[in-house]
Amino acid sequence: MSYKLHSLTSDNEQLLNEGKLLPLMEEFYTIQGEGFNTGKASYFIRIGGCDVGCHWCDVKESWDASLHPLTPTEIIIEHVIESKTPAVVVTGGEPLIYNLTYLTALLKKQNIKTYIETSGAYNLSGDWDWICLSPKKTMLPKEENYSAANELKIIVFNKHDFIWAEEQANKISKDCYLYLQPEWSKRNEITPLIVEYVKQNPRWMISLQTHKYIDIP
Repeated sequence: MSYKLHSLTSDNEQLLNEGKLLPLMEEFYTIQGEGFNTGKASYFIRIGGCDVGCHWCDVKESWDASLHPLTPTEIIIEHVIESKTPAVVVTGGEPLIYNLTYLTALLKKQNIKTYIETSGAYNLSGDWDWICLSPKKTMLPKEENYSAANELKIIVFNKHDFIWAEEQANKISKDCYLYLQPEWSKRNEITPLIVEYVKQNPRWMISLQTHKYIDIP
């Protein structure tokens, strides 16, 4: 568990392990900006804690889970319901560090679609309508998570990442959608390379961080 357990009471530790408390970094209702579900209204739940260690991560403040308040899952669900969202995206950090079965069960009771964005480095928990697998070289996905993915999203930082992308694509199911997304700080350099790559390899599609272009969360 990514949370610093020495700082927890035994009751809170149990609730954390059961997924009834989560270190909530932020939550907001917005428009999904990238990948297969781009353009869809979604409520984002960002959970603190990550040890995958991507050097280009744009939410490094999420890495230390102890900086983010342990929040009752029921309270998070109340906020979701208030937003009237049709779908929830659970992200991080690395959300699968935690047991997400309780969270998704509560969402399913409200007939809310459940999406997750994960590196796949931890065991899958929860009941998901859509799984976006975004593998990282620093900490590879669990083998069983490849077959569960609906969408494979590879962040392209340099030319070698195209080779990495093909290696990862060889592990997923035939029905999984394939996306290449430029790392934001290098988008002007990388996007033209992705365009040419997709033209030559049309089983891939381009994912852009459209939320950053239109300046929304």
